Amino acid sequence: MSAPAQTPGIGIANLPNQRHKIVAKRGGHFTMMVVGESGLGKTTLINTLFSTELAAGKDYKRRFTKQMDKTTEIDIIKAELEEKQFKVKLTVIDTPGFGDYVNNRDSWMPIIDFIDDQHESYMRQEQQPQRGEKVDMRVHACLYFIRPTGHTLKPLDIEIMKRLGSRVNLIPIVAKADTITPTDLAQFKARINDVIRAQGIRVYSPPVEVDDDSAAEHARVLISAMPFSIIGSTQDVHTADGRTVKGREYLWGVAEVENEEHCDFKKLRSLLIRTHMLDLIATSEESHYENYRQSQMETRKFGEPKVKKVENPKFKEEEEALRKRFTEQVKMEEARFRQWEQHLIAERDRLNKDLEQAHSSIKALEVELDGLGASQGYGSVARGTAGSRR
Repeated sequence: MSAPAQTPGIGIANLPNQRHKIVAKRGGHFTMMVVGESGLGKTTLINTLFSTELAAGKDYKRRFTKQMDKTTEIDIIKAELEEKQFKVKLTVIDTPGFGDYVNNRDSWMPIIDFIDDQHESYMRQEQQPQRGEKVDMRVHACLYFIRPTGHTLKPLDIEIMKRLGSRVNLIPIVAKADTITPTDLAQFKARINDVIRAQGIRVYSPPVEVDDDSAAEHARVLISAMPFSIIGSTQDVHTADGRTVKGREYLWGVAEVENEEHCDFKKLRSLLIRTHMLDLIATSEESHYENYRQSQMETRKFGEPKVKKVENPKFKEEEEALRKRFTEQVKMEEARFRQWEQHLIAERDRLNKDLEQAHSSIKALEVELDGLGASQGYGSVARGTAGSRR
């Protein structure tokens, strides 16, 4: 029996193959968050990205039935994807209700709290004496959908992007790019980049590898395309030249999802899945999570629970409603008391007037009585004198 052929070296170069086997057997997990106003195609883009129906479409006819409950919700969608016998556990976090109201004050708090809570949960698991399989829901990438107005970022966009950029890999997206002309779209993206730089908003930038020219060039292309302009569609349409593609059909033609002349969908998919998924995961663990852990360890003792700030927008709305109702009731009671006070003052004045009239009547009667007494006394004296003369 012949011995196996020996390769030169001691075998260190074989470590990548070993690592590949371990990763292929274990699989991977990726958590992505989508944030933006309703109707910008978040669900459609998720289904288009992963070529499957992960999330059901929303019924926007019932969009305004929950106007009384002005809160941003957190929806978690989990799925397991498999391609060429490699499995990835995918978690997609949707945020319905964000930015859908006239008053959007603090509407970002549930989103920020969720991201911080996942860092907190993972840190608490690491501090346990027995660390088994940890539940990891830390967000690796956050797609922020920008409405294609053609102007610039709204104040709400700036506020939440500042908070997201310091906690997660933020990737801005211009939604529904087929609703704006290419010239206006280019100007819109330039204005967005100007605001991002002026406001100091941190967005994810893929690393440029100096030792790999093709990878470095690809990274530069991705950076220059940000914010990505996206067209989402899961429908098959036919083009004028007979091709069947994913896209949207209009009277003037077809807007193709995977046509780089129409939108940046392929660039976004490459960034999220094909080329930079591991870098997104590594950046989340080594940068954002470490920043959170360091900030918490500097202000807390080991094992001490996090002090939760009660800043739920729902509670604030209820508190304001109760305060308003209490104020209205106080005003109503004050008005009622003032009315009673006026009534009592009027009654007092009436009684005082009646009392004065009674006093006047009594005085008049006393005067009349004195007069009667005086006249009766004079008459008796006169009769006594006449009798003595007789």
